[in-house]
Amino acid sequence: MSLIKQLWIAIALVMTVAFGGSLVVSVLSARHYLEQQLQVKNIDNATALALSLTQMDKDPVTMELQVAAQFDAGHYRFIRLTAPNGETLVEKVYEGKLEGAPSWFARLIPIHAEPGQAMVQDGWKQFATISLASHDQYVYKSLWEGTLELLAWFVFGSAATGLLGTLAIRFITRPLNDVVGQAQAIAERRFTTVEEPRTPELRAVTRAMNDMVGRLKAMFAEEAARLETLRKKVNRDAVTGLSSREYFLSHLREIIAGETFGSVGSLVMVRLVYLNELNAKLGHRRADELLKDLGQVLYNAGNGRGGQRAGRLKGGEFAVVCPTFESPTEAAKDIHDRLMKEWLPKWQNEFADLFHLAAVRYHRDQSLADLLTRADEALAQAQAKGSNSMFVVEDGKSRMSVPAEQWRTLLTEAVRGGQLSLAFYPVVRGSEGAALHQESVIRLQTDASGTLLSAGDFMPMAANLNLTAPIDLNVVKLAIEHLSTRSGDIAVNLSAETIADFQFRNQLTELLQGYPEICKRLLFEVPEYGVFRQFDAFKELARTLKELGCRVGIEYFGQRFAESDKLSTLGLDYIKVHPSYVRGIAENTGNQEFLQGLCNMAHALGIVVIALGVESRDDLPLLAKLGFDGATGPGVK
Repeated sequence: MSLIKQLWIAIALVMTVAFGGSLVVSVLSARHYLEQQLQVKNIDNATALALSLTQMDKDPVTMELQVAAQFDAGHYRFIRLTAPNGETLVEKVYEGKLEGAPSWFARLIPIHAEPGQAMVQDGWKQFATISLASHDQYVYKSLWEGTLELLAWFVFGSAATGLLGTLAIRFITRPLNDVVGQAQAIAERRFTTVEEPRTPELRAVTRAMNDMVGRLKAMFAEEAARLETLRKKVNRDAVTGLSSREYFLSHLREIIAGETFGSVGSLVMVRLVYLNELNAKLGHRRADELLKDLGQVLYNAGNGRGGQRAGRLKGGEFAVVCPTFESPTEAAKDIHDRLMKEWLPKWQNEFADLFHLAAVRYHRDQSLADLLTRADEALAQAQAKGSNSMFVVEDGKSRMSVPAEQWRTLLTEAVRGGQLSLAFYPVVRGSEGAALHQESVIRLQTDASGTLLSAGDFMPMAANLNLTAPIDLNVVKLAIEHLSTRSGDIAVNLSAETIADFQFRNQLTELLQGYPEICKRLLFEVPEYGVFRQFDAFKELARTLKELGCRVGIEYFGQRFAESDKLSTLGLDYIKVHPSYVRGIAENTGNQEFLQGLCNMAHALGIVVIALGVESRDDLPLLAKLGFDGATGPGVK
């Protein structure tokens, strides 16, 4: 019960007791006074009437007329003339009902005033005794009106006291609301601090809460820094800072087989000429500097391009996967131009022939071994061409051939006409394989034959045309429709571009408010790069979705682990770890240590951890041992 409610109850009790006591005292005092006044009036009226009758003839008719006249003129309950022998000579009694006050009030507070008596003389002897009692309805009326007035003042006083008390409590406890909000945020796995209030008691509570949050954040940041160091050690080349061979190949597998970047892209290979001679002539320090400069150029080539990553495969051999370049020629030219302008001028005085570059196209149906073989063959062709040469192989499959000007029409009609559909992949729990939820992925039907494109094939174009918001909203509607007729939970992917759209967030909120029960079965996830690119927007969206009963997570987590300290403010329900860390986990003890630490850190925040890209169910027991709560991938059915 809130403090304000408790205050109102206390005021009601206190005022009731005070009013009750005051009412009893006031009513009893008034009744006593009125009884005395009524009794005095009875005596006076009896004396006056007796004197009047004494002076009159003692004719019975005359006596009765005088008594009747007095009864009719006054307000009497009764007038009675009694002979000395007890015989009633004349009697008048009021037979009407009580007016001026409720009957229950008269029964509750009876008024007892003794009747007035006086003797009627006939000369020197007693003729009769007059006895009369004034009517008490006016007494009850006066008493009742006084009670109502007192009650009105009680109600007014209680309301005024309650209002002032409410305002006072709201002012005093305003800082307490911040503390309550902070406690709720902690319960939602959002660790925030609040300003310390002026009230000493509340200041002590706030300070303790802030200290606790600060310690948790410090511990989280310290562990995150340790894991980031371990991640770089395991998955980065020590000299160039590029991805290690194992990590790059794992990433390449995910790019080729995954849903994010489409079915077609380019792979660029760079090979240094005569690495041993470079080391001999330049020395290890200068040779490492050359390699580092090369790595920086290759790294910068992918900066801002989704999914593009460079790695050092061995010695003087490097590779760059370019998901956004369908044309190997364009990818090769981009990187070759960078090397010629940003790297070669610094080192060509040492060696005229420094590198060879080749590029090939990859597609989803292609094996990794076949792709690398074709890339090696292209490198051999580049080397045959001469110094710092480039060779490109343009064969292989390509994306659906749709002119750019037709994409808008195609995607707009798809949203309106129902060409969008969902495919589902299971996410299982731990080593036992029980279902956690299903992850939905979007498909686009492009023609009457039923040809389907994955999200990576058309969502980049949708982003360029600012159409991700209506597509994502349509996906949510499809998920709701699916859940309306089926059991289980569904995870829905939102685009990085969408979460920053204020209008979309309002439309999504309005849509979900109509399905409170389904919201409990809906999970929303955003790619890691989108979360940190639009962090404030995602934070606000996550809070709104959780208030509606939905769960919120991040997918492809771990590529930007250096920024993971921000997770403590999001209140996440789960994360899905990038496949690059998961594939080949049985043979990679370094990644095992990193992932175990990641799971421990996430669990400390109450976050469920799911492995992406699991290639075999045989990996599930090991993943569960490392701390993973669930898994999904081609090996999970």
